Amino acid sequence: CTHYLFIVVVAVNSTLLTINAGDYIFYTDWAWTSFTVFSISQTLMLAVGATYYLTFTGVPGTATYYALIMTVYTWIAKSAWFALGYPYDFIVTPIWLPSAMLLDLAYWATKKNKHSLILFGGVLVGMSLPLFNMVNLITVADPLETAFKYPRPTLPPYMTPIEPQVGKFYNSPVALGAGAGAVLSCTFTALGCKLNT
Repeated sequence: CTHYLFIVVVAVNSTLLTINAGDYIFYTDWAWTSFTVFSISQTLMLAVGATYYLTFTGVPGTATYYALIMTVYTWIAKSAWFALGYPYDFIVTPIWLPSAMLLDLAYWATKKNKHSLILFGGVLVGMSLPLFNMVNLITVADPLETAFKYPRPTLPPYMTPIEPQVGKFYNSPVALGAGAGAVLSCTFTALGCKLNT
């Protein structure tokens, strides 16, 4: 019972920590930098929780189920954006499912080998999530216009960045996020496994 309660708590907290992961849209000066940081934070919450759940049950597919829990919670929480008058194309797309599927695939393909799960699954999650996360930037109509039309509630209008920066991470946030994620996510998945021992 405690284990299942822990799974629910982790899933809910994962969602709460990633619910505003689209805030990089508002930081027009540092959108790419924020994008990379948020991608890694989402990788952390997905990899640790999904790996814990996966190794606890030992059934390939539970990582995807964990990501589905996060997605549903996100849909519920993001519905509040509608009440605030935000446009539909602003609402950030939950992108954890494909990465969680790759985690399940690594676990299944290596016949439930935890070390392979950490190495292969971690790398796959870390490299894929920033790629899928880019969907969020592509689907938003115009990040700059959105940032000015719907300013972040915690920032006064006069603090909204105006001048765009150049050369932010060599204009390759996906590559940087995927590179950092591929290294860090192995540690994240190892932590998820360790929670079961």
